[in-house]
Amino acid sequence: MAKNQLQKELKKKRPFDSHQKEAVLNVLRTNDQFQNRLGKLFRQYGLTSSQYNVLRILRGEGKPMPCLEIGERMIQVVPAMTGLIDRLENQQLVRRKRCAQDRRVIYIELTKKAKTVLNEMDQPVTELERKLVGRLTRAEAKELSRLLEKARQSVAEISD
Repeated sequence: MAKNQLQKELKKKRPFDSHQKEAVLNVLRTNDQFQNRLGKLFRQYGLTSSQYNVLRILRGEGKPMPCLEIGERMIQVVPAMTGLIDRLENQQLVRRKRCAQDRRVIYIELTKKAKTVLNEMDQPVTELERKLVGRLTRAEAKELSRLLEKARQSVAEISD
């Protein structure tokens, strides 16, 4: 039986134990490679992928947001949102504002500097995303998204 691409990449001698194992390893391998390429681009702007994600969320919302809500929208779960926001604030990319009605709530807003950095990043990020999935047709990309969303539904059903 001919080896598939993942078997070749991993230099695996025998077939995978199951289609599920192969699928999970393919997702993990692809995620790792995508994260490496994106991370390299983000580092050119002094950011991590999590920091970029925060800035992208804030720009998309178009107004200051509570820190907890930003955390809920993150692509990757970040256990220490406070530290992440601290680093962005130290880079003068975000500002904290305490809510007047409920002093426990902290709003995070983008600075002009952050908006400038994001605008500079837009084209390189879009270009890299195109390259990363460039071999997929529009229909294949939509199908891949659909299948990944379907796979993630299983995660919600697994009890911790």
